Amino acid sequence: MNSKERRIYIREILEKNDMPQKGHILSQKLGVTRQIIVKDIAILRAEGTDIIATPEGYLIPKSEKNLVKQVIAVSHKTTEIEDELKAIVKFGGKVQDVIVEHSIYGEIKAMLMIKTLYDIENFMNKVKEHKAEPLLILTGGVHLHTIVAENYDILENIKGELKNKNYIIYD
Repeated sequence: MNSKERRIYIREILEKNDMPQKGHILSQKLGVTRQIIVKDIAILRAEGTDIIATPEGYLIPKSEKNLVKQVIAVSHKTTEIEDELKAIVKFGGKVQDVIVEHSIYGEIKAMLMIKTLYDIENFMNKVKEHKAEPLLILTGGVHLHTIVAENYDILENIKGELKNKNYIIYD
């Protein structure tokens, strides 16, 4: 299989699957190195394929035209991350990303794609396992999330819950 055929195969795998695909598994299936997969993903993106790199692997987002999306500003302590995420998925929301404004680098955005309690558990386990500092430490707790939901009522319920917990920032 040449490089063009390999990229077509990778795109097809990502389009057919709702779950993220890990780069090292793709590399094993295709008999190439993980670095070749990273390069192929970069080329596919440059060609216009919308590929998201999540902590769980690569993903082509499915159509969200019937969903609503809103960026919300929140602030809380590191110890409250799990509680914040649970407040969002409790009502059926998906935490698409986390965004912070860095004084040197500007906007830093990380894709989360958290939509279930299982996703939250995996995320929190990775934070602990890797002893990783969350992005909110760069801004004293202030950060943004893009929340995706089926309708505006769900978004309002999520915002109400975050407000009750004193996490949401209103201007």
